[in-house]
Amino acid sequence: MDSPRNLIEVKDLVVTFRRRSAKRISFRPETFAAVDHVSFSIRQGETYGLVGESGSGKSTIGRAILGYFRPAAGQILYQGKDIAGLKEKERAPYQRRMQSVFQDPYSSLDPSMNVAQIIGEPMEIQRMYPGKARRERIASLLESVGLSPDDMNRYPSEFSGGQRQRISIARALAVAPEFIVCDEPISALDVSLQAQIIYLLQDLQRTNHLTYLFISHQLQIIRKICSQIGVLYLGSLLETGSAQDVCGAPIHPYTRMLMSSVLEPDPELHSLDSIPKDSGTQQYSGKGCKFASRCPFAADRCRQEMPVLTDFGGGHQAACFRAGEI
Repeated sequence: MDSPRNLIEVKDLVVTFRRRSAKRISFRPETFAAVDHVSFSIRQGETYGLVGESGSGKSTIGRAILGYFRPAAGQILYQGKDIAGLKEKERAPYQRRMQSVFQDPYSSLDPSMNVAQIIGEPMEIQRMYPGKARRERIASLLESVGLSPDDMNRYPSEFSGGQRQRISIARALAVAPEFIVCDEPISALDVSLQAQIIYLLQDLQRTNHLTYLFISHQLQIIRKICSQIGVLYLGSLLETGSAQDVCGAPIHPYTRMLMSSVLEPDPELHSLDSIPKDSGTQQYSGKGCKFASRCPFAADRCRQEMPVLTDFGGGHQAACFRAGEI
């Protein structure tokens, strides 16, 4: 049986933004790379997880794939076609095939629209399911996410957070996409609701043959639902590989730090309590490993040279000079 082909390929992606310089008084903004030469691929029908602290660039990657941000460099291939530099009209055929589920179901739904209007809007834009077929489609989608067709005329304010996220998922499915960016889809929900939404997403993936990019800062969630994982820090991938390899035998000290926050202490992981567990928003000096200022194993070389992803077997890669020593 043939192995799944790549649906999405991200190659050397760079996304830059402009900001005021924090180092000097100046009205001239400086450019910084929110995503710095990131590469990964997502096979059709699978779930790729991006994990990292707030400010690591996870959502920026997802939005660049969806076309919300224009990359400064690199490629975004959809079934082999580079869509990164396409103009709006050229990109239109791909927009229907790629949808998103965002973090906050309270702000991602228009409070002035009822459920039928919210779910029907993508169909209207794409000119799909005209007339009676649209209402039938909306009813079917509501049932598929665990809601009732009778909810069509209700408004977002009448639903709980978990129900609103189900509406968001139904809206993402409205135009029968192939690929969905799930951007922190459960982090705004109570713990009791998170498992329900995860199981729903997995069930919908099987029945609709969907491919997911799942973005989260919760490694314990990523490891359960993703086949491949990329660990992101300050815009760069520090480790990538299968979920079994990355979570079962983490190589990079940063990944080990993330694992130590969700697993029982393991002597084989060394003592990582000394790593500052602050947000990943520290300023990078532009030289050496981006994690060096927080890494207890950093050597002089780590502060002078930028490590690149190196394969340690079976596609398990890490960007660390001292990976074989610690």
